[in-house]
Amino acid sequence: MNDAHRRAPDLVPRARTAMLARGFLPDFAPEALAELSRVLAGPPAAAQGTDLRGLLWSSIDNDESLDLDQIEVAEDAGNGAVRVKVAIADVDGSVRAGGALDAHAAHNTTSVYAGVTVFTMLPPGLSYDATSLKQDTDRQAIVISFRVLPDGNVDEERVERGLVRNKAKLAYSGLAEWLSGRAAVPARVQAVPGLKAQLELQARATQALRDRRVQQGALDLETIEARPVLADGEVVDLELLAESRSRQLIEDLMVASNGVMARFLASHQRSSIARVVKVPKRWERIVELAGTLGTQLPATPEPVALERFLLKQRAADPLHFPDLSLAVVKLLGPGEYDLQRAGAARVGHFGLAVQDYTHSTAPNRRFADLVTQRLVKAALDGAPSPYAEGALQAVAERCTLMEDGARRVERLVRKMAAAELLQRRIGQLFDAIVTGVSDKGTFARLLAPPAEGRVVRGERGMDVGDRVRLRLLATDPERGFIDFARA
Repeated sequence: MNDAHRRAPDLVPRARTAMLARGFLPDFAPEALAELSRVLAGPPAAAQGTDLRGLLWSSIDNDESLDLDQIEVAEDAGNGAVRVKVAIADVDGSVRAGGALDAHAAHNTTSVYAGVTVFTMLPPGLSYDATSLKQDTDRQAIVISFRVLPDGNVDEERVERGLVRNKAKLAYSGLAEWLSGRAAVPARVQAVPGLKAQLELQARATQALRDRRVQQGALDLETIEARPVLADGEVVDLELLAESRSRQLIEDLMVASNGVMARFLASHQRSSIARVVKVPKRWERIVELAGTLGTQLPATPEPVALERFLLKQRAADPLHFPDLSLAVVKLLGPGEYDLQRAGAARVGHFGLAVQDYTHSTAPNRRFADLVTQRLVKAALDGAPSPYAEGALQAVAERCTLMEDGARRVERLVRKMAAAELLQRRIGQLFDAIVTGVSDKGTFARLLAPPAEGRVVRGERGMDVGDRVRLRLLATDPERGFIDFARA
C-alpha cells in the first residue's frame, strides 16, 4: 500500500491502460481518422423525410454531454392523452457500414465514460458535432412517434425519417427540482417561449408511462454511483449521480421509444438485436433476502411482488435502500444483447417489465443502436436486411462482452479516484454501511464521501446492511484499493 505522501497517479493514462487490459482500442486508427476527414469534408446529405424543424424540440442530458443522440417534443392529443415524438440522430448517414469508423465502433461497441475522461465509440468530430443533435442545427433523424393514453398505454406508433432542429439544450440538474415541484421554473426554460408547457406535457406522459410499467412489475431500484470531481487534475470530491425526475423523464421516453422500434421491426418481419434481462436464475436468493426483511415473495419469479417489496423497503429504510437495490441488481444479473429472430417469441426485460425492447436511441454511443438504425432504415426503404442473422448474433455477443468490460473499466477508475481522494485522510474516522460479506472479504461504503473499500481489521461479525464506524488504514490509488479497520 502507498502512504498518504506518495504522489497521486494521473488517472487518465491509467484509465487508458485499463481500457487496453479489457480489449478496447482507446485510440482511432489512421484509417478511421482519414475516413473521418473525408466525411467531414464531403457535401451534406440531401434532406430526407418530413420537415419537422418547426416543432419545439429539446434535449435533456448531463450538463457536460455533447454527444446528443435524441431530442423530444410532445403535443396535447385531447382527452388526457399526449402525442410524443422522439428524434434519434442519423449516425448511419455518416458512418459507412464496413468502413474503418464502423470497424472501430464494432470492436469497442460502446463509449466508455471513465469519469476522468471519455473514450468515445466514434470520433468527437462526429459524436460531439456532425452527428450530434446540437442546439440550433438542422439534422437528419429517425423519428419515433406514439400517443400516450392517460392509463399509460401506447398506440398510434410510427417510425419515419425526418429533418429536425434542437431548440433548447437542457440538463438534468437544471430541471430536476422544478419537475419535482420543489423549485420555480428555470430561467433557461422561461427564455424559450412555449418550452415550459412543452416539458410539462412530457412530464405528464412519462408519469403515465412509468405508472403503467410499475403496475406491470417494473423494478424501483436505486443504486449509488459516484463520479470523481476534478480540479487542476486532482480529485477533490466524489459526486453522487442521484435519481431525479428529469432523469426518469428521459428514461421513460427511451423505454417507450425502444419498445416502438422493436415492434416496428417485428411488424416488418425483420430479425433484430433485443436487449433482455431474463428471468433471474438466483430468484431463491432474492426470496431469502426479502424474508430476512419480513416479506415473503413467491417461490417463482414474480416482478410485481418484487416491486411491492422494493417500494415498501424504500419507504421503511431509505438509508439502506441503495444497498438493497445493488444486491437485487446483482442477483437479477446484467442485461444482455440477444438475437431476436423474426416471428419468434420474445424474452423481454424482467427489470423493466416490458416484452418488446431493443437499444436504438443512442447510436453515437452504442454500436447495437447503430446496427438497429440500419435495420430500421432498410425496413423503411423496403430493402433487404443489411445483416444476416448470424451477423446479428455475433454483434449481440460482442456488445454484451464489451459492455461488461466497460463497466469494469468505469468501476476501476472510480475506485482509483476514491483512493486518491482519501489518501490524504488516512487515520480519520468515517460512518459507513457494510455492503458485502463473502469469502473475498468484507466491504463497506462510506456515507461521505461515498467510497467503498475493504474492512481488513475487526470485520468479524459484520453483515450486509450494518452501520459501522471505520478508521481509514491505507489507500493504493494505483490499484484502487482502500483498507479500513473497525473503530
